[in-house]
Amino acid sequence: MNYLIDTHLAIWALFDDPRLSQAARRILDASENRFQFSVCSIWEIAIKRRLNRACFQHDPREVRRHLIRNGCTELTIQSEHVVEVDSLPLIHKDPFDRILIAQAMVEGIILLTADPVIARYPGPILKV
Repeated sequence: MNYLIDTHLAIWALFDDPRLSQAARRILDASENRFQFSVCSIWEIAIKRRLNRACFQHDPREVRRHLIRNGCTELTIQSEHVVEVDSLPLIHKDPFDRILIAQAMVEGIILLTADPVIARYPGPILKV
């Protein structure tokens, strides 16, 4: 399976955070699965780190390097992803999460998340 990893799961997996569920660990450890991360997640980490948000204290450069080193491929933001955001219902107001949802929809890959609000969207989303 192909997955797009949301920002929190990426951080939790890379830094062995206890908030990472066993279900997420099983998916992330399965050798047959392929993973992508969005440049949006790196952007989110950079912005929220500067705002001193507790969950975003890791260096975005380090996170990106670790993701690539662990075999994740980088998904850039394309205009069709941005346009797809316009079709999303206003369930979640976080622009970073909304672009991740749109990217998963456009690319036809499963967005892997722990966020119950994101999981309320229709489309290829798996809450773990």
